[in-house]
Amino acid sequence: MTHRLHAPRPWLRAILLLTTVATMPAHGAARAPIPAESTPKLVVVLVVDGLPGEQVLRYRDQFGQGGFRRLLDQGASFGNAHQAHGVTVTAVGHAAVLSGAYPYQHGIIGNNWIDPVTHASVYCTEDAAYSYIGEATKPGDGTSPAKLRVDTLGDQMRYASGNRAKVVTVSGKDRGAILLAGKTGTAYMYMDQSGNFASSTYYMSAHPAWVQRYQATRPQDRYYGKTWKPLLADAAYAGDAADDSYPAKPGLKNHFPYTYASDSGQLDAAYFEALKTGPFLDELTLNFARAAVEGENLGRNPAGVPDLLGVSLSAHDYINHAFGPESKMSHDHLQRLDRMLAGFFSYLDQRIGADNVIVVLTADHGFTNVPEFSQARHLDAGRVDGKQLIAALNGHLLAKFGADKLVLATSLPNVHLDGALMDQRGLAHDVVEHAAARFLLDQQGIAQVYTRSQFETGALADTRMDKLMRRAWNRQLSGELMVVPKPYWYFGTGAGGSSHGTPYAYDTNVPLILMGKRWIKPGAYGQYAEVVDIAPTLAFLLHVRPPAAAEGRVLTESVR
Repeated sequence: MTHRLHAPRPWLRAILLLTTVATMPAHGAARAPIPAESTPKLVVVLVVDGLPGEQVLRYRDQFGQGGFRRLLDQGASFGNAHQAHGVTVTAVGHAAVLSGAYPYQHGIIGNNWIDPVTHASVYCTEDAAYSYIGEATKPGDGTSPAKLRVDTLGDQMRYASGNRAKVVTVSGKDRGAILLAGKTGTAYMYMDQSGNFASSTYYMSAHPAWVQRYQATRPQDRYYGKTWKPLLADAAYAGDAADDSYPAKPGLKNHFPYTYASDSGQLDAAYFEALKTGPFLDELTLNFARAAVEGENLGRNPAGVPDLLGVSLSAHDYINHAFGPESKMSHDHLQRLDRMLAGFFSYLDQRIGADNVIVVLTADHGFTNVPEFSQARHLDAGRVDGKQLIAALNGHLLAKFGADKLVLATSLPNVHLDGALMDQRGLAHDVVEHAAARFLLDQQGIAQVYTRSQFETGALADTRMDKLMRRAWNRQLSGELMVVPKPYWYFGTGAGGSSHGTPYAYDTNVPLILMGKRWIKPGAYGQYAEVVDIAPTLAFLLHVRPPAAAEGRVLTESVR
């Protein structure tokens, strides 16, 4: 049956008109301003680099009262939250948090990728036009958000307030700070060579006085000779992988204790680099965040508009890479981070007031287990040597098409084929792509291969993996092939440690917790949520536009 829309009857038209007039503001009258008390004074966004969602739940009973437990008890916790794209690495995940966008729009498709013009590897936040302030800057160092193609929540806060809102971010990694800061915020990052936190000339020509005073105290030096050993009694770690059972990252032992020093006996770059694989990097980061709150007077904006503080805590990622998420080191670090967060939240309570702050905690990606650990549990697991894989692929394509080195460059999972060479040899691009994909699918550890032709024509199924990989593929930047390893496999050549980067749940499922009792309804929520939902939800609560490319939803079930 065909249904038609009929014009409203005269009496109904009259009612609609009267209702409309009654609810319209008087001619020339402004809308009632949003009460200042309806918005927070400070939004704090915490990103714990490399934190799988399951670890927060697994170790919950051992947390103290003021850190993760406070977030879980007083906040809205989404247990089924995901970084909903297929290349789960640090830069991609951080770009999603406050842009609300997927890689196909925000343009950060990896930590590194292949430049489509030069065919050279580029780093996600490198920008030769800028340098670190007061620090050595090497080619390829991360200094600006130029490669981020979209705006962020912080940018919208700045726009809505006439640049009166302050947006400050800090991280142990340049990409962690820069991609949270967006285009108009200010980023500070840990310097491997000196242990300082510094910004770049993209943001300012010289550090403000508060940063100079902070650097002068040299807090990074106090950890020299200090030892990291277990925080809890031995029985607390009974469920973890036993010491030395599985190989750690080369150069590191797989058991406590760890003493932070250097072979030279001096406060040198080797010492500052070593600090990253342990809890002291996060302690330094949170201490600098405190200094930023006070130095920039965050949360006490004279204009009465909210400020934003972004803190990316990098140590958990370094620790999981080195030892695996099943290790005692990973477990202990999370307990130590819990106590650090408790102290930080207490500081915010005293400085700004618990009723004036919204806190969000999430992660950029999860982690798979060390392959040897998975193998001991009778799982098919391993590492895929990318160089060997691509060498074999080039050999296969040479034998099939008579053209040498049809693979132009790789930054796995992306594989770039030589379009000019294919044209020169009269080879159809889709034919070569298909042949390459078929070969790769037969190699050990490979689960799926996507081609440019499939993405461009939409010739994909609607599986979860298909959706996540389609979001991760950027038409201008990604390769002709995207290669997905099997579950519990990852691309790597080392003899130990673990990694991430796949569309599987252990890599995508991350914590997503919002806390702010005047705005958020506490509870454990089972609804599906995505990290891209954070920016639209905060934009809704702050009464600002969501970022332009945001595709997430407002988490209305958790909003008061």
